[in-house]
Amino acid sequence: MDIRDILAKCDHTLLKQDSRWEDVKLILDDARRYHTASACISPCFIKKAKEYVGDDVKLCTVIGFPNGTHTAASKVFETKDAIENGADEVDMVISIGELKAGNHDLVLDEIKQVREVSAGKVLKVIIETCLLTEDEKIRMCDIVTLSGADYIKTSTGFSTGGAVFEDIELFAKHVGNNVKIKASGGISSIDDARRFIELGASRLGTSRIVRIVKEEKLI
Repeated sequence: MDIRDILAKCDHTLLKQDSRWEDVKLILDDARRYHTASACISPCFIKKAKEYVGDDVKLCTVIGFPNGTHTAASKVFETKDAIENGADEVDMVISIGELKAGNHDLVLDEIKQVREVSAGKVLKVIIETCLLTEDEKIRMCDIVTLSGADYIKTSTGFSTGGAVFEDIELFAKHVGNNVKIKASGGISSIDDARRFIELGASRLGTSRIVRIVKEEKLI
């Protein structure tokens, strides 16, 4: 698999709390130069980023991030606001506590509400695999399939763990044909990136792959 093919599946990501516009601008420049799938940045930067890159770079942002404890109404508002500001893709965090409490209809309804206001845009659902049991992961595969979302995504990168190969294998077995897979969090090498893709991931949430390509001058 050519490195360009890997880069084309990367959401080049910067979501650190202390990020400044100067930092975001570098991410956008890299995304444009290396033709990544998108640049994933915090909502507060989306409008300025859109003015900076226009249609050259797909802009992704996060909703209910990182804990998922926002109300459904606030996630809906965040989504509308992000899209109005120029977001092409939104990655929302589920209400993890509600899933663990067995309130599956509530979790599904929340995703459906966000899906409704993000129609025509790419919606990825972050389920924070490191906090879930295998049964809960499988249940989320079913819920995301029913919701109409485009992707199931492993992790925020802000909890106790990130993407692991076993979870991508599990997703691939249980999601519907309408759902793609995003591995995110802790992807630290090109070999790992390639392996996640081979197991079924269509997107990778990472900043390290571009950094490696730049440092090792692979392109």
